[in-house]
Amino acid sequence: MATKNYYEFKPINVGRWLVWGLFALVLTVMPMIFNSSLAINLLALMGVLIIACLSFNMLLGQGGMLSFGHAVYTGLGAYGAMHALNWISGAKLPIPVSLVPLFGGLTGMGFAALFGYVTTRKSGTTFAMITLGVGELVFSMSLMVPEFFGGEGGVSGNRVMGQPFLGISYGPPIQVYYLIAVYTFVSVVAMFAFTRTPLGRMLNAVRDNPERVEFVGYNTQRVRYTAFIIAGFFAGISGGLGALNFEIVTAESVGTARSGAFLLFTFLGGSTFFFGPILGGILLVLGFFVFSEFTKAWLLYLGLVFLFMVMYAPGGFASLIMMNLRLASFGKLRRLWVSYLGLAVTGLVALIGGAAMVEMVYHLQFNAGQGRDLRFLVVTLDSAGLTSWFGAAFATLTGVGLFELMRSQFVKDWGQTQEEIEKEIKRRELI
Repeated sequence: MATKNYYEFKPINVGRWLVWGLFALVLTVMPMIFNSSLAINLLALMGVLIIACLSFNMLLGQGGMLSFGHAVYTGLGAYGAMHALNWISGAKLPIPVSLVPLFGGLTGMGFAALFGYVTTRKSGTTFAMITLGVGELVFSMSLMVPEFFGGEGGVSGNRVMGQPFLGISYGPPIQVYYLIAVYTFVSVVAMFAFTRTPLGRMLNAVRDNPERVEFVGYNTQRVRYTAFIIAGFFAGISGGLGALNFEIVTAESVGTARSGAFLLFTFLGGSTFFFGPILGGILLVLGFFVFSEFTKAWLLYLGLVFLFMVMYAPGGFASLIMMNLRLASFGKLRRLWVSYLGLAVTGLVALIGGAAMVEMVYHLQFNAGQGRDLRFLVVTLDSAGLTSWFGAAFATLTGVGLFELMRSQFVKDWGQTQEEIEKEIKRRELI
Protein backbone atom coordinates (compact mmCIF):
# COMPACT_ATOMS: atom_id res chain seq x y z
CA MET A 1 0.00 0.00 0.00
CA ALA A 2 1.42 3.38 -1.01
CA THR A 3 2.16 5.91 1.71
CA LYS A 4 0.99 9.49 1.38
CA ASN A 5 3.82 12.01 1.12
CA TYR A 6 1.55 15.00 1.69
CA TYR A 7 -0.63 16.36 4.47
CA GLU A 8 -4.40 16.52 4.49
CA PHE A 9 -6.06 19.22 6.55
CA LYS A 10 -9.54 18.63 7.84
CA PRO A 11 -11.68 21.75 7.44
CA ILE A 12 -12.68 23.54 10.64
CA ASN A 13 -16.21 22.81 11.79
CA VAL A 14 -17.35 26.43 12.02
CA GLY A 15 -20.80 25.50 13.32
CA ARG A 16 -19.38 23.49 16.20
CA TRP A 17 -16.96 26.26 17.18
CA LEU A 18 -19.83 28.73 17.02
CA VAL A 19 -22.01 26.59 19.31
CA TRP A 20 -19.26 26.12 21.90
CA GLY A 21 -18.35 29.78 21.74
CA LEU A 22 -21.97 30.74 22.28
CA PHE A 23 -22.20 28.31 25.21
CA ALA A 24 -19.13 29.88 26.83
CA LEU A 25 -20.53 33.36 26.20
CA VAL A 26 -23.85 32.46 27.85
CA LEU A 27 -22.04 31.09 30.91
CA THR A 28 -20.04 34.31 31.10
CA VAL A 29 -22.76 36.93 30.66
CA MET A 30 -25.70 35.34 32.50
CA PRO A 31 -24.68 36.66 35.95
CA MET A 32 -24.29 40.12 34.40
CA ILE A 33 -27.92 40.03 33.25
CA PHE A 34 -29.37 38.29 36.31
CA ASN A 35 -27.18 39.81 39.00
CA SER A 36 -29.22 39.37 42.18
CA SER A 37 -27.87 37.06 44.86
CA LEU A 38 -30.72 34.58 44.38
CA ALA A 39 -30.29 34.53 40.60
CA ILE A 40 -26.54 33.89 40.86
CA ASN A 41 -27.14 31.00 43.27
CA LEU A 42 -29.73 29.52 40.91
CA LEU A 43 -27.37 29.89 37.93
CA ALA A 44 -24.62 28.15 39.90
CA LEU A 45 -27.02 25.34 40.77
CA MET A 46 -27.94 25.00 37.10
CA GLY A 47 -24.29 24.43 36.26
CA VAL A 48 -24.01 21.75 38.95
CA LEU A 49 -27.13 19.93 37.77
CA ILE A 50 -26.21 20.17 34.08
CA ILE A 51 -23.09 18.12 34.83
CA ALA A 52 -25.11 15.67 36.95
CA CYS A 53 -27.79 15.14 34.28
CA LEU A 54 -25.21 14.76 31.50
CA SER A 55 -23.29 12.17 33.52
CA PHE A 56 -26.55 10.31 34.16
CA ASN A 57 -27.38 10.43 30.46
CA MET A 58 -24.02 8.80 29.74
CA LEU A 59 -25.64 5.74 31.29
CA LEU A 60 -29.25 6.14 30.18
CA GLY A 61 -29.14 7.79 26.78
CA GLN A 62 -25.80 6.55 25.48
CA GLY A 63 -25.55 3.18 27.16
CA GLY A 64 -29.18 2.19 27.69
CA MET A 65 -28.53 1.67 31.43
CA LEU A 66 -31.50 2.82 33.51
CA SER A 67 -30.05 3.70 36.90
CA PHE A 68 -32.15 4.46 39.97
CA GLY A 69 -29.14 5.28 42.12
CA HIS A 70 -27.12 7.94 40.32
CA ALA A 71 -27.33 10.26 43.34
CA VAL A 72 -25.02 7.81 45.11
CA TYR A 73 -22.09 9.09 43.05
CA THR A 74 -22.99 12.77 43.13
CA GLY A 75 -23.60 12.50 46.87
CA LEU A 76 -20.46 10.52 47.70
CA GLY A 77 -18.50 12.90 45.49
CA ALA A 78 -19.91 15.78 47.55
CA TYR A 79 -18.84 14.06 50.78
CA GLY A 80 -15.36 13.45 49.39
CA ALA A 81 -15.03 17.08 48.31
CA MET A 82 -16.25 18.33 51.70
CA HIS A 83 -13.74 16.17 53.58
CA ALA A 84 -11.01 17.46 51.25
CA LEU A 85 -12.13 21.04 51.98
CA ASN A 86 -11.89 20.38 55.73
CA TRP A 87 -8.42 18.88 55.28
CA ILE A 88 -7.36 22.02 53.45
CA SER A 89 -8.78 24.13 56.30
CA GLY A 90 -6.74 22.12 58.78
CA ALA A 91 -3.59 22.55 56.67
CA LYS A 92 -3.44 18.78 56.06
CA LEU A 93 -3.82 19.13 52.29
CA PRO A 94 -1.81 21.91 50.60
CA ILE A 95 -3.91 22.45 47.48
CA PRO A 96 -6.09 25.37 46.32
CA VAL A 97 -9.83 25.33 46.93
CA SER A 98 -10.46 25.45 43.18
CA LEU A 99 -9.25 21.83 42.91
CA VAL A 100 -11.64 20.50 45.56
CA PRO A 101 -14.24 19.36 42.96
CA LEU A 102 -11.62 17.05 41.49
CA PHE A 103 -11.56 15.19 44.82
CA GLY A 104 -15.29 14.81 44.44
CA GLY A 105 -14.74 13.42 40.95
CA LEU A 106 -12.14 10.93 42.18
CA THR A 107 -14.41 9.86 45.03
CA GLY A 108 -17.34 9.34 42.65
CA MET A 109 -15.09 7.43 40.26
CA GLY A 110 -13.75 5.22 43.06
CA PHE A 111 -17.19 4.25 44.32
CA ALA A 112 -18.42 3.79 40.73
CA ALA A 113 -15.55 1.35 40.18
CA LEU A 114 -16.54 -0.48 43.36
CA PHE A 115 -20.31 -0.65 42.88
CA GLY A 116 -20.19 -0.75 39.09
CA TYR A 117 -18.23 -3.99 39.14
CA VAL A 118 -21.39 -5.62 40.50
CA THR A 119 -24.14 -3.59 38.84
CA THR A 120 -22.80 -3.69 35.27
CA ARG A 121 -22.64 -7.47 35.25
CA LYS A 122 -26.34 -7.33 34.40
CA SER A 123 -28.32 -5.14 32.03
CA GLY A 124 -31.89 -4.02 31.51
CA THR A 125 -34.36 -4.37 34.37
CA THR A 126 -31.93 -6.33 36.53
CA PHE A 127 -29.37 -3.53 36.30
CA ALA A 128 -32.02 -0.97 37.29
CA MET A 129 -33.08 -3.00 40.33
CA ILE A 130 -29.49 -3.48 41.47
CA THR A 131 -28.80 0.26 41.26
CA LEU A 132 -31.95 0.90 43.30
CA GLY A 133 -30.69 -1.52 45.94
CA VAL A 134 -27.25 0.09 45.99
CA GLY A 135 -28.88 3.50 46.40
CA GLU A 136 -30.93 2.34 49.37
CA LEU A 137 -27.86 0.65 50.87
CA VAL A 138 -25.76 3.82 50.69
CA PHE A 139 -28.60 5.95 52.05
CA SER A 140 -28.94 3.59 55.03
CA MET A 141 -25.19 3.69 55.62
CA SER A 142 -25.28 7.50 55.65
CA LEU A 143 -27.00 7.29 59.03
CA MET A 144 -24.98 4.33 60.29
CA VAL A 145 -21.45 5.62 59.59
CA PRO A 146 -21.33 9.12 61.10
CA GLU A 147 -17.51 9.21 60.87
CA PHE A 148 -17.79 9.72 57.11
CA PHE A 149 -21.35 10.93 56.57
CA GLY A 150 -21.68 13.13 59.65
CA GLY A 151 -24.95 11.59 60.82
CA GLU A 152 -28.22 13.47 60.45
CA GLY A 153 -26.46 16.85 60.58
CA GLY A 154 -24.20 16.00 57.66
CA VAL A 155 -20.72 17.40 57.05
CA SER A 156 -20.11 21.13 56.72
CA GLY A 157 -17.08 23.21 55.81
CA ASN A 158 -15.82 26.67 54.98
CA ARG A 159 -14.63 27.45 51.46
CA VAL A 160 -13.12 30.81 52.54
CA MET A 161 -9.70 30.25 54.04
CA GLY A 162 -6.25 31.81 53.94
CA GLN A 163 -5.29 34.88 51.96
CA PRO A 164 -7.23 35.61 48.75
CA PHE A 165 -5.36 34.72 45.56
CA LEU A 166 -5.60 37.58 43.04
CA GLY A 167 -8.59 38.82 45.03
CA ILE A 168 -10.40 35.46 44.77
CA SER A 169 -11.52 34.13 48.14
CA TYR A 170 -14.66 32.25 46.99
CA GLY A 171 -16.61 34.19 49.59
CA PRO A 172 -18.84 36.14 47.18
CA PRO A 173 -21.33 33.91 45.31
CA ILE A 174 -20.24 35.38 41.97
CA GLN A 175 -16.75 33.92 42.39
CA VAL A 176 -18.19 30.50 43.17
CA TYR A 177 -20.45 30.81 40.13
CA TYR A 178 -17.55 31.43 37.75
CA LEU A 179 -15.64 28.48 39.23
CA ILE A 180 -18.71 26.31 38.60
CA ALA A 181 -19.06 27.80 35.10
CA VAL A 182 -15.48 26.82 34.22
CA TYR A 183 -15.99 23.26 35.48
CA THR A 184 -19.35 23.08 33.68
CA PHE A 185 -17.87 24.16 30.36
CA VAL A 186 -14.89 21.79 30.59
CA SER A 187 -17.06 18.88 31.75
CA VAL A 188 -19.65 19.38 29.01
CA VAL A 189 -16.90 19.55 26.36
CA ALA A 190 -15.24 16.42 27.79
CA MET A 191 -18.50 14.46 27.86
CA PHE A 192 -19.30 15.53 24.30
CA ALA A 193 -15.82 14.44 23.23
CA PHE A 194 -16.47 11.07 24.89
CA THR A 195 -19.44 10.51 22.55
CA ARG A 196 -17.04 10.82 19.59
CA THR A 197 -14.49 8.31 20.91
CA PRO A 198 -14.42 4.61 19.91
CA LEU A 199 -15.53 3.75 23.45
CA GLY A 200 -18.48 6.12 23.17
CA ARG A 201 -19.49 4.63 19.83
CA MET A 202 -19.14 1.12 21.20
CA LEU A 203 -21.30 2.09 24.18
CA ASN A 204 -24.03 3.10 21.71
CA ALA A 205 -23.63 -0.26 19.99
CA VAL A 206 -23.96 -2.09 23.33
CA ARG A 207 -27.17 -0.14 23.93
CA ASP A 208 -28.64 -0.96 20.51
CA ASN A 209 -27.44 -4.52 19.85
CA PRO A 210 -25.36 -6.17 22.60
CA GLU A 211 -25.49 -9.59 20.94
CA ARG A 212 -23.83 -8.27 17.79
CA VAL A 213 -21.17 -6.48 19.85
CA GLU A 214 -20.30 -9.75 21.56
CA PHE A 215 -20.25 -11.50 18.20
CA VAL A 216 -17.54 -9.15 16.87
CA GLY A 217 -15.40 -9.81 19.95
CA TYR A 218 -16.13 -7.06 22.47
CA ASN A 219 -16.94 -7.63 26.13
CA THR A 220 -20.21 -5.76 26.71
CA GLN A 221 -19.82 -5.85 30.49
CA ARG A 222 -16.41 -4.22 30.26
CA VAL A 223 -17.76 -1.47 27.99
CA ARG A 224 -20.61 -0.78 30.41
CA TYR A 225 -18.26 -0.89 33.39
CA THR A 226 -15.80 1.59 31.86
CA ALA A 227 -18.60 4.00 30.95
CA PHE A 228 -20.04 3.60 34.44
CA ILE A 229 -16.72 4.66 35.99
CA ILE A 230 -16.44 7.69 33.70
CA ALA A 231 -20.02 8.70 34.51
CA GLY A 232 -19.20 8.33 38.22
CA PHE A 233 -16.25 10.71 37.83
CA PHE A 234 -18.37 13.48 36.30
CA ALA A 235 -21.14 12.83 38.83
CA GLY A 236 -18.56 13.31 41.57
CA ILE A 237 -17.44 16.57 39.95
CA SER A 238 -21.05 17.74 40.11
CA GLY A 239 -21.32 16.73 43.76
CA GLY A 240 -18.04 18.47 44.62
CA LEU A 241 -19.22 21.70 43.02
CA GLY A 242 -22.48 21.45 44.93
CA ALA A 243 -20.57 20.96 48.17
CA LEU A 244 -18.54 24.11 47.52
CA ASN A 245 -21.67 26.05 46.67
CA PHE A 246 -23.70 25.09 49.75
CA GLU A 247 -20.80 24.32 52.16
CA ILE A 248 -22.77 21.42 53.63
CA VAL A 249 -23.59 17.85 52.58
CA THR A 250 -26.38 15.81 54.17
CA ALA A 251 -27.79 12.31 53.74
CA GLU A 252 -30.41 13.71 51.37
CA SER A 253 -27.71 14.08 48.71
CA VAL A 254 -27.49 10.27 48.32
CA GLY A 255 -31.24 9.67 48.60
CA THR A 256 -33.50 7.99 46.08
CA ALA A 257 -35.52 11.18 45.60
CA ARG A 258 -32.53 12.92 44.07
CA SER A 259 -31.82 9.96 41.81
CA GLY A 260 -35.45 10.09 40.69
CA ALA A 261 -35.10 13.82 39.95
CA PHE A 262 -32.08 13.13 37.71
CA LEU A 263 -34.06 10.47 35.84
CA LEU A 264 -37.22 12.57 35.52
CA PHE A 265 -35.60 15.75 34.26
CA THR A 266 -33.08 14.03 32.01
CA PHE A 267 -36.03 12.36 30.31
CA LEU A 268 -37.96 15.65 30.11
CA GLY A 269 -34.96 17.39 28.59
CA GLY A 270 -34.43 14.60 26.08
CA SER A 271 -32.14 11.63 26.69
CA THR A 272 -31.71 10.89 22.96
CA PHE A 273 -29.88 14.17 22.29
CA PHE A 274 -26.67 15.39 23.87
CA PHE A 275 -28.07 18.82 24.79
CA GLY A 276 -31.26 17.30 26.23
CA PRO A 277 -29.84 16.78 29.75
CA ILE A 278 -28.60 20.39 29.67
CA LEU A 279 -32.24 21.45 29.25
CA GLY A 280 -33.12 18.93 31.96
CA GLY A 281 -30.71 20.48 34.46
CA ILE A 282 -32.16 23.93 33.80
CA LEU A 283 -35.73 22.63 34.13
CA LEU A 284 -34.83 20.88 37.38
CA VAL A 285 -33.78 24.16 38.96
CA LEU A 286 -36.80 26.01 37.59
CA GLY A 287 -39.15 23.28 38.81
CA PHE A 288 -37.79 22.61 42.28
CA PHE A 289 -36.51 26.03 43.28
CA VAL A 290 -38.58 28.55 41.29
CA PHE A 291 -41.96 27.10 40.32
CA SER A 292 -42.40 25.49 43.76
CA GLU A 293 -42.44 28.99 45.29
CA PHE A 294 -45.61 29.90 43.40
CA THR A 295 -47.84 26.92 44.16
CA LYS A 296 -48.09 24.03 46.57
CA ALA A 297 -49.40 21.83 43.76
CA TRP A 298 -46.19 22.01 41.72
CA LEU A 299 -45.55 18.27 42.04
CA LEU A 300 -48.98 17.59 40.53
CA TYR A 301 -48.19 19.87 37.59
CA LEU A 302 -44.80 18.23 37.18
CA GLY A 303 -46.40 14.79 37.10
CA LEU A 304 -48.88 15.90 34.46
CA VAL A 305 -46.12 17.42 32.32
CA PHE A 306 -44.16 14.17 32.57
CA LEU A 307 -47.27 12.15 31.67
CA PHE A 308 -48.02 14.22 28.57
CA MET A 309 -44.38 14.17 27.49
CA VAL A 310 -44.29 10.37 27.73
CA MET A 311 -47.50 10.13 25.70
CA TYR A 312 -46.89 12.74 23.01
CA ALA A 313 -43.17 13.62 22.99
CA PRO A 314 -41.09 10.72 24.39
CA GLY A 315 -37.97 12.34 23.01
CA GLY A 316 -38.32 15.23 25.46
CA PHE A 317 -38.08 18.94 24.78
CA ALA A 318 -34.91 18.40 22.78
CA SER A 319 -36.81 16.31 20.23
CA LEU A 320 -39.43 19.06 19.84
CA ILE A 321 -36.67 21.58 19.18
CA MET A 322 -34.93 19.34 16.65
CA MET A 323 -38.15 18.53 14.78
CA ASN A 324 -38.91 22.22 14.37
CA LEU A 325 -35.34 22.96 13.32
CA ARG A 326 -35.79 20.31 10.64
CA LEU A 327 -38.93 22.08 9.43
CA ALA A 328 -37.12 25.42 9.42
CA SER A 329 -34.21 24.00 7.41
CA PHE A 330 -36.63 23.01 4.66
CA GLY A 331 -38.57 26.28 4.85
CA LYS A 332 -41.77 24.62 6.10
CA LEU A 333 -42.03 26.11 9.57
CA ARG A 334 -43.98 29.18 8.42
CA ARG A 335 -46.82 26.96 7.23
CA LEU A 336 -47.46 25.72 10.77
CA TRP A 337 -47.24 28.94 12.77
CA VAL A 338 -51.02 29.44 12.69
CA SER A 339 -51.55 25.93 14.04
CA TYR A 340 -48.90 26.48 16.72
CA LEU A 341 -50.56 29.73 17.74
CA GLY A 342 -53.99 28.06 17.93
CA LEU A 343 -52.61 25.16 19.99
CA ALA A 344 -50.84 27.57 22.34
CA VAL A 345 -53.91 29.77 22.93
CA THR A 346 -56.41 26.93 23.39
CA GLY A 347 -53.95 24.95 25.52
CA LEU A 348 -53.36 28.01 27.70
CA VAL A 349 -57.11 28.46 28.23
CA ALA A 350 -57.47 24.80 29.27
CA LEU A 351 -54.39 25.06 31.50
CA ILE A 352 -55.64 28.18 33.28
CA GLY A 353 -59.04 26.62 33.91
CA GLY A 354 -57.58 23.36 35.18
CA ALA A 355 -55.00 25.13 37.33
CA ALA A 356 -57.72 27.31 38.88
CA MET A 357 -59.60 24.20 40.00
CA VAL A 358 -56.44 22.59 41.35
CA GLU A 359 -55.53 25.71 43.31
CA MET A 360 -59.03 25.94 44.79
CA VAL A 361 -58.85 22.30 45.90
CA TYR A 362 -55.46 22.87 47.53
CA HIS A 363 -56.74 26.04 49.18
CA LEU A 364 -59.72 24.21 50.68
CA GLN A 365 -57.50 21.37 51.90
CA PHE A 366 -54.50 23.25 53.26
CA ASN A 367 -55.40 26.93 53.65
CA ALA A 368 -59.04 26.83 54.73
CA GLY A 369 -58.19 28.82 57.85
CA GLN A 370 -57.15 31.80 55.71
CA GLY A 371 -60.66 32.31 54.34
CA ARG A 372 -62.44 31.30 51.17
CA ASP A 373 -60.73 33.73 48.79
CA LEU A 374 -57.42 33.08 47.06
CA ARG A 375 -55.40 35.07 44.55
CA PHE A 376 -54.89 33.27 41.25
CA LEU A 377 -52.96 35.13 38.56
CA VAL A 378 -54.76 38.51 38.33
CA VAL A 379 -58.15 37.47 39.74
CA THR A 380 -59.52 36.54 43.14
CA LEU A 381 -61.33 33.20 43.31
CA ASP A 382 -63.90 32.08 45.86
CA SER A 383 -62.79 28.50 46.57
CA ALA A 384 -66.20 27.63 48.04
CA GLY A 385 -68.29 29.59 45.55
CA LEU A 386 -70.21 28.03 42.69
CA THR A 387 -69.37 30.86 40.27
CA SER A 388 -65.59 30.33 40.50
CA TRP A 389 -65.92 26.58 40.04
CA PHE A 390 -68.30 26.97 37.11
CA GLY A 391 -66.01 29.50 35.43
CA ALA A 392 -62.92 27.32 35.90
CA ALA A 393 -64.73 24.22 34.60
CA PHE A 394 -66.13 26.12 31.62
CA ALA A 395 -62.67 27.45 30.70
CA THR A 396 -61.18 23.96 31.01
CA LEU A 397 -63.81 22.22 28.88
CA THR A 398 -63.83 24.98 26.27
CA GLY A 399 -60.04 25.00 26.05
CA VAL A 400 -59.84 21.20 25.76
CA GLY A 401 -62.51 21.09 23.07
CA LEU A 402 -60.94 23.82 20.96
CA PHE A 403 -57.50 22.31 21.53
CA GLU A 404 -58.67 18.97 20.12
CA LEU A 405 -60.08 20.72 17.03
CA MET A 406 -56.81 22.54 16.50
CA ARG A 407 -54.82 19.37 17.13
CA SER A 408 -56.69 17.39 14.47
CA GLN A 409 -55.96 20.11 11.93
CA PHE A 410 -52.34 20.31 13.08
CA VAL A 411 -51.88 16.55 12.63
CA LYS A 412 -53.05 16.83 9.01
CA ASP A 413 -50.78 19.81 8.30
CA TRP A 414 -47.85 18.09 10.02
CA GLY A 415 -48.28 14.88 8.04
CA GLN A 416 -48.49 16.77 4.76
CA THR A 417 -45.40 18.78 5.62
CA GLN A 418 -43.42 15.64 6.48
CA GLU A 419 -44.39 14.05 3.17
CA GLU A 420 -43.16 17.11 1.30
CA ILE A 421 -39.88 17.02 3.23
CA GLU A 422 -39.35 13.33 2.40
CA LYS A 423 -39.98 14.04 -1.29
CA GLU A 424 -37.50 16.90 -1.17
CA ILE A 425 -34.88 14.67 0.44
CA LYS A 426 -35.31 12.02 -2.27
CA ARG A 427 -35.10 14.70 -4.97
CA ARG A 428 -31.81 15.97 -3.52
CA GLU A 429 -30.43 12.44 -3.33
CA LEU A 430 -31.18 11.91 -7.04
CA ILE A 431 -29.42 15.15 -7.92
